[in-house]
Amino acid sequence: MSDCIFCLLANGNIPTATLFENDDFRVILDAGPATDGHCLILPKAHYANLLEMPDDLIAKAHVLAKQIGAKLMEVTGCDGFNVVQNNNECAGQTVFHYHVHIIPRYEGGEAIVGWNPGTLSDDVKEKLVNGFNA
Repeated sequence: MSDCIFCLLANGNIPTATLFENDDFRVILDAGPATDGHCLILPKAHYANLLEMPDDLIAKAHVLAKQIGAKLMEVTGCDGFNVVQNNNECAGQTVFHYHVHIIPRYEGGEAIVGWNPGTLSDDVKEKLVNGFNA
């Protein structure tokens, strides 16, 4: 898409700090990083979110996330990393081109991705289990 900023970045139409590139993806440093080394995996083809992505590309993106995360640990000395992929506005997606955040995490650093555990009620559990098994 000619008006999609991530399409332009992924296809080299806008200069980026590129860490990796192959036929399907470009991995760039995030311009507004959560931590040092925060990067984005961008497919070169346009897909708004995970639901639009072909299964083979989803698999390739996750394998690439593993490889990039391992390299970030080597290069930055981070102690771990988060793999984050948001779908739709209510889930935090702000650019509607599928992308994966790889966010290096450092011991003693601020908690970036997390939540307060809730309680799984019997009603909700039954509704979900029955819905998935219908």
